[in-house]
Amino acid sequence: MYRKDGENYFIVDAHVALWDARPENQRNIHGKQFIDCFYDYHRNLSPESELWPYEDYLYYGGERLMKDLFVDGYVDHAIFQPARLGAFYRTGFGQTEEAFALTRKHPGKLTYNHYFDPRFEEAGLEWLREDAARFGLQGVKLYTAEWKGDSRGYKLDDPWTYRYLETCRELGIRNIHIHKGPTIRPLDRDAFDVADVDKAATDFTDLNFVVEHCGLPRLEDFCWIATQEPNVHAGLAVAIPFMHTRPRYFAQIIGELLYWLGEDRIQFSSDYALWTPRWLVERFVDFRIPADMDEYPQLTVAQKKKILGLNAAAMYGIDVPAECRLPEEAVA
Repeated sequence: MYRKDGENYFIVDAHVALWDARPENQRNIHGKQFIDCFYDYHRNLSPESELWPYEDYLYYGGERLMKDLFVDGYVDHAIFQPARLGAFYRTGFGQTEEAFALTRKHPGKLTYNHYFDPRFEEAGLEWLREDAARFGLQGVKLYTAEWKGDSRGYKLDDPWTYRYLETCRELGIRNIHIHKGPTIRPLDRDAFDVADVDKAATDFTDLNFVVEHCGLPRLEDFCWIATQEPNVHAGLAVAIPFMHTRPRYFAQIIGELLYWLGEDRIQFSSDYALWTPRWLVERFVDFRIPADMDEYPQLTVAQKKKILGLNAAAMYGIDVPAECRLPEEAVA
């Protein structure tokens, strides 16, 4: 929980990871390219006081994650959104067993989402059913630009992806998180295009599509899709650290999201360990849209509370203490 000026903010970090990018886990040069690109994002968008040494960044482990999120970072609940990247890493990038073990040890603090890849076809559908039972899945994280053999990506509206989404519906997996944002070397930029969200959201109205990174750099395309599809939500991972380096750019991002989607469909995420949540929470609570950008109204305390945690808590059925809830008139 974060407290400021007499207000209590319930924090749900809706996009965190526990990864292993050490050289011994890198399958090829692309594994190094990927983590180096991650580190460039971290280095270029973080305050100097928040920079990690490169070696720490390759693998940080569960103990540090728990400290950075729940001791130092104000987080009340965090949701794992792992990426497999099996073409680049021997045991995968996101560490399933370690992350799930943490989730079992701290069930009130962590939720584990898993992943699927429709290019595994029938075999993958069986894995999805097994994973749903084992992990108690409420959500999945999709990396549509992931490589598999000669394929360098897939689309949400591919026939096999629809089979998987239908299976998610059958299994009660309602929250579909999709990386639709900046590319990461060596993945292909166009494989993260947001256009395929439109059709899938129309055809699966009972599923929530959380577009991580809110489609950047295709913010306008994303907003036009999301405004007509009420089951499309925006994740602020990668967008929110621009408060530090490009505050006017972030003001535009959050202003457009509030205009097109409204305050109930935006979720905070640090994208840990790209960034740590402490400074992001502090700066977002203090953030004000520059006065000369008057086409956007100032963010209210109620809007900030929804974005920082209440929206994701509602989606995942996370209990919110009474002192952090909004008055009824602010919820409507």
